[in-house]
Amino acid sequence: MYNPKSHTAEEFINHEEVLASLEYAEKNKNNSALIDEILEKARKEKGLSHREASVLLACEIPEKNEEIYKLARKIKNDYYGNRVVLFAPLYLSNYCVNGCVYCPYHKKNTHIPRKKLTQEEIKQEVIALQDMGHKRLAIESGEDPVNNPIEYILDSIKTIYSVKHKNGAIRRVNVNIAATSVENYKKLHEVGIGTYVLFQETYNKESYEKLHPTGPKHNYAYHTEAMDRAMEAGIDDVSLGVLFGLESYKYEFAALLMHAEHLEAAFGVGPHAISVPRIRKADDIDPDVFDNGIDDDTFAKIVACIRISVPYTGMIISTRESQEVRERVLSLGVSQISGGSKTSVGGYFNPMPEDENSAQFDISDRRPLDEVMRWLIDLGYIPSFCTACYRKGRTGERFMEICKNEQIHNFCHPNALMTLKEYIEDYASPETRKAGEELIQKELKLFNDKKLEEDLEDKLSKIHNGERDFRY
Repeated sequence: MYNPKSHTAEEFINHEEVLASLEYAEKNKNNSALIDEILEKARKEKGLSHREASVLLACEIPEKNEEIYKLARKIKNDYYGNRVVLFAPLYLSNYCVNGCVYCPYHKKNTHIPRKKLTQEEIKQEVIALQDMGHKRLAIESGEDPVNNPIEYILDSIKTIYSVKHKNGAIRRVNVNIAATSVENYKKLHEVGIGTYVLFQETYNKESYEKLHPTGPKHNYAYHTEAMDRAMEAGIDDVSLGVLFGLESYKYEFAALLMHAEHLEAAFGVGPHAISVPRIRKADDIDPDVFDNGIDDDTFAKIVACIRISVPYTGMIISTRESQEVRERVLSLGVSQISGGSKTSVGGYFNPMPEDENSAQFDISDRRPLDEVMRWLIDLGYIPSFCTACYRKGRTGERFMEICKNEQIHNFCHPNALMTLKEYIEDYASPETRKAGEELIQKELKLFNDKKLEEDLEDKLSKIHNGERDFRY
């Protein structure tokens, strides 16, 4: 039976409940009265249930869809303002024992170059990332208990935090590794990880087991229940995601929201972030083999409906998507993006030749970080490298309380401006520096708190004179 408070995967992601929700949505996709009722509830900005959200996703009435997009833009602005957080992935190893049919790192792929970074090579990668201006990383690694044991991951995190190059420092390391034990999650928590990231790929159990025919990832329950173990271990910021294109997007959408509801019901804290990747071409992976691909319009609507349904969560989009798609969904709900990314092991300091096909997937947005920064500024967004909440203890339930009351502006807005100031002083091109300074001056005039404005101006002046890492 469906039970969002249960810690059993097939009860909090209940197949029958998903199908019933999709049937309900299909039946009511042109029910104007019900859609109006759901939108009215959504305007309170406290979220929607997976069934209500599924109706909005299925809605075929053009004017109602415009209302959905308009509301998504408002909620995005109310919760996150015009800030966009920047990060980069760092691939440590592509050794993997799993047989995932959508990933080129699968064990049977014998011609992809396999590599595992040494701690010295990790330092070189981190310096290269710091020299770009990055402060926040998401480390990635294949699942291989021999080549990539938890001790290797822990040592790598310590190495990353230890590197201080010029004015550079990685202030937050998010971790995207395979589902593991409570004991190992405790170890990750102890070395100071930020968010634990794990994509479900697909919530449909039958499809999941076919897509993961061999290896430890084949175990649907163990994988799906990973966030529960992470939170039991003290990691209170977790990030969900599915790989759109593997299964019906309507199924994944409903189940993804059910997972968010489960974390709220069982732990009182929903997902810190939700990612929305779409399957992309890779070494021996042809996305056309999978017949559940979604077009850009559907993708945009998914983003908008997630924003309306889980208003407090961060939303992440990577360089899998093109500049055009990323620009479209930024206003609809996305609050974090990667920039200047490499998806191969050792891709920043000493990248392999393109023809060696060592990347996990093809990148669509290949612009360098400075170009991404300038693009965001020109669009009126504040590019942010802020990590203050995590280092000030505003995580988990505490962060959610602040966020749900739409109060994170009080911290995040000035912190974002200070990290932007650091970037333009240390790394920006002359054009980006000029645009960034103009944006900062424009934003300073919008503060209603004169005392805060004066204090922030003082800190910005100190950053200009060489001091770093201020935070509210």
